[in-house]
Amino acid sequence: MPVESALVVLIPEAESLVEIFRKRFDASAAAGVPAHVTILYPFKSPDELTNDITITLRELFLKLSGFTVSFFRIQRFPNALYLMPDPAEPFRQLTETIAKVFPDTPPYGGAFKEIIPHLTVAQTNDPQQMDKITADFHEAAKDKLPIHAGIDTVSLMDNSSGYWQIRVQFSLRPDKLPS
Repeated sequence: MPVESALVVLIPEAESLVEIFRKRFDASAAAGVPAHVTILYPFKSPDELTNDITITLRELFLKLSGFTVSFFRIQRFPNALYLMPDPAEPFRQLTETIAKVFPDTPPYGGAFKEIIPHLTVAQTNDPQQMDKITADFHEAAKDKLPIHAGIDTVSLMDNSSGYWQIRVQFSLRPDKLPS
């Protein structure tokens, strides 16, 4: 496994629904990454994460407002099942803001033209298995959606220990979160 870091928004409210699927069908969960929406992956290698970068990130995130989000739509990519956040735009704004300041770390290494915020439930390259997982997840989610979350923190995680761990958390500006 390459040693790397990521900026993510953790969604603990989703764990009770997605955890069993993620542990079986998402390698990142087995490696220590909780339910989340990715903001920027891959980011810097852990040995590049200096105090200056931490300070820059802290200042950037404090300029962006916290928000609330709901997850009620189950969607698929060709090889992934996910929950779509509503609204998705605040996540996209977080990604675009960080990518502009750190242009050497494009989202997903530049592999995709469009930023589609999502909370991955399962990944597989087997279409039949994905169909089965999708049906099982729809059944499991039937009485558990929507999931609502207040977003006020972005986490910088890295796997330098061999397991993904939170290195530092950054607050978003709290003035827009409802009470």
